[in-house]
Amino acid sequence: MSSAVDITRAKQIKELEPLQDAWVSWSHARDSLQETIPLLSDEDPAMRALASEEYVSLTETLSEHVHSVFPKLLVPSSSTRHLSAMLEFKSGVGGSEASLFLADLLRVYVRHANANRWKTQVIASNETDGGGVKDAILEIKGEGSYDALRWESGVHRVQRVPATEASGRTHTSTVAIVVLPLTEETDNFSSGDDIFSMDDVKIEVMRARGAGGQHVNKTESAVRLTHVPTGITVSMQDERSQHQNKRRAFQVLRARLMDIKLTKEMEDRRATRRNLVRGADRSEKIRTYNYAQDRVTDHRLGLSLMNLTSLLEGDGLQDFIDALKRSHDEDLMEEIVEGL
Repeated sequence: MSSAVDITRAKQIKELEPLQDAWVSWSHARDSLQETIPLLSDEDPAMRALASEEYVSLTETLSEHVHSVFPKLLVPSSSTRHLSAMLEFKSGVGGSEASLFLADLLRVYVRHANANRWKTQVIASNETDGGGVKDAILEIKGEGSYDALRWESGVHRVQRVPATEASGRTHTSTVAIVVLPLTEETDNFSSGDDIFSMDDVKIEVMRARGAGGQHVNKTESAVRLTHVPTGITVSMQDERSQHQNKRRAFQVLRARLMDIKLTKEMEDRRATRRNLVRGADRSEKIRTYNYAQDRVTDHRLGLSLMNLTSLLEGDGLQDFIDALKRSHDEDLMEEIVEGL
């Protein structure tokens, strides 16, 4: 019993460390400023100049604490901060061009995950003959990956001239992305956290579709799950065995049901659907990638990045993720203030 208490106390102390560090930094800057003020009227010009520089620096530090550091510490810790992420991609309007754009976006998120040292695996993919991807599921394992990427849910629109377009006409295509919370994998298919009951899940096995040799043609390795209360269906056939496909299918089902649970909790906490809820709407256009103008625009923020290549091949995505997190934190702060 005492061991559990000690662990809880250690966790609480760890969580309070940022507040302690911020307060020590604030106190040190405040005391230094009080010591500096008398020196602003010193008879020695050199001393006055040094004091003036120190005064400006310390004032900026205190202002940063008031406007940024302390407010961030007041934002409640996310209950999903430990979760990994699962991204579902589906090509929309635009035919083959949408599939090519989906392949581009898939590479963007894999590159972003690698930059953050998260582990990635494409657990399902439906590729097209032209090098595109009709739909895919990307698993990103790493603490904090869900919280960082959940803002990416929505419709991504691309405007560019396809390689096959002889007249140079710009085409508009779309890809829908759904970011789901991913819990730790387990071979125990039942839910231990009331996300679902096995009694509510219909399990069907069948032969996998498409080419694959004798194994695919003769073995019922594909699995389809149906969650009866919600009507959610999950089909998985990319793994080699029925057991592996079933494990993956339950993983996806759990993620989708947890996403529904988190979204409902979010809506219940808010009297009206504000920015965060709208930003997570699967049907809403959230970002446009305009190749001709070398511009990426996030419509929720009204923020444009005039360097498309930096997002596709560099760290430009992080700029949007950081801005969306700031917007979310500001919304939470407003709720806290309104609730006082």
